[in-house]
Amino acid sequence: MDFQETKETDLEITLEISGDIAKITLVGELDASTAENFKHQVEEAAKLNPQQLVLMMQKLDFMASAGLRVLIFAKQKMGANVKIYMVGVQDPVLETITKTGFHKSVYLLDKYDA
Repeated sequence: MDFQETKETDLEITLEISGDIAKITLVGELDASTAENFKHQVEEAAKLNPQQLVLMMQKLDFMASAGLRVLIFAKQKMGANVKIYMVGVQDPVLETITKTGFHKSVYLLDKYDA
């Protein structure tokens, strides 16, 4: 009998909390099928009332509008005083962010050093 390995998601998400900084690392593709998992991590981070949300996006290859909706949700959920940093955003993802004007609501960085 043959078994095939199936990939449940095309997105790996890691949440780390350090003091008042919540860091979420995204690897893969953020689309309608994976956005709910990302939203869940944002909700978990928001419970701890961080002052900064750092999104490590160097290995995020694609982001659909569903992912953008979660970013908007994060901004609303965490409040106006929380700074959101997007680190290492690749061109296809950056294009989505800038077309909508969301780049004006966050800090875009090439590198992040806590």
